[in-house]
Amino acid sequence: MKADESIDCFGLMCPMPIIKTAQTVKRMKVGQVLEVVATDKGIKQDMPAWCKTTGNECLAIEDKGEEIKVYVKKVSE
Repeated sequence: MKADESIDCFGLMCPMPIIKTAQTVKRMKVGQVLEVVATDKGIKQDMPAWCKTTGNECLAIEDKGEEIKVYVKKVSE
């Protein structure tokens, strides 16, 4: 999946991937996609919940063993 921006959350535990995502999405434009690369398995539940709460869209979660990629689309300001 093509992303407009990517953040590296490798080795970070909850809630840091969500905090970094929130900071990055805040400065992105509506419609842009953020790729979050993480190792914390909790992101698979945390990111969809964060997206639902904030009104953003969790497009995909790719679990590649140790590395997890999550794609978030900014839906509104």
